[in-house]
Amino acid sequence: MNRSFGVIGGDRRQAELARLLAADGNTVCTYGLDRWKPGGEGSLDHAALADTVILPLPLCKGDGVLNCEEGPVPTTDLFRRLHPGQMILAGQVKPQQRQEAAACGLTLEDYFLREELTVANAAATAEAAIQVAMEQLDRTLLGMPCLVLGFGRIGKLLSHRLHGLGAQVTATARKPEDLAWIRAFGWRPLETGALDGKLGAFGAVFSTIPSPVLGAPLLAQLPKDCLCVDLASVQGIDLAAAERLGLPHVWARSLPGRMVPRTAAVVIRDAVYYILEERGGPV
Repeated sequence: MNRSFGVIGGDRRQAELARLLAADGNTVCTYGLDRWKPGGEGSLDHAALADTVILPLPLCKGDGVLNCEEGPVPTTDLFRRLHPGQMILAGQVKPQQRQEAAACGLTLEDYFLREELTVANAAATAEAAIQVAMEQLDRTLLGMPCLVLGFGRIGKLLSHRLHGLGAQVTATARKPEDLAWIRAFGWRPLETGALDGKLGAFGAVFSTIPSPVLGAPLLAQLPKDCLCVDLASVQGIDLAAAERLGLPHVWARSLPGRMVPRTAAVVIRDAVYYILEERGGPV
């Protein structure tokens, strides 16, 4: 059954999402995506009239500002254009935006809380992280000692892929059970909070932790040609300190949207359809 979707804001993955929804026979109106030419571009008011409104991942790019090329669009202004009968979906919704939406009688469904989406997103991030590393390095990952900070979804999948390429993988975790899993996979475990004196041999470090882990004192212990790749939205590696120390570095945020937008869009589309089906709506 044909549904109307308003895809508002975001990056290339939202543009690809709009194309996929239209290809499925839905009516799609977009706003803020004209840079990527997905079709259906119209006014914000027009897109806000759709049965289902899909907002970006992440929802905001600043404090109370929609993640949108056309901007700035305050989220309070956006929510006043929507109405309670709509299905409103967004990614990484913060408490402030939930409160703003509730004040307008709206309920935001956070599609990034769905496990099937976060796992697929982590897999895409891990693959893209290796592409970033290969583009930055002047040598192969084969035989290279690599450090993965954090053993969540991305850390697990990235460690697995690095191992498959022949890297010597060390992964960090805080929980004893995660350290046990790292050992079980045949990788070297390190406690995240006990890295001092253990960093002298790595050729690449990947951080998946969205809080400070590697500051200047620890970075100074890395080899001078060690590549530092920060994958988190909040830096786990002090990249300014890495710059001062002459370490090669890159802040590789939002990799799925930038490097594999079509795959990222398929994942979001499938999550949207699952949500609609669970709510009893036609898909």
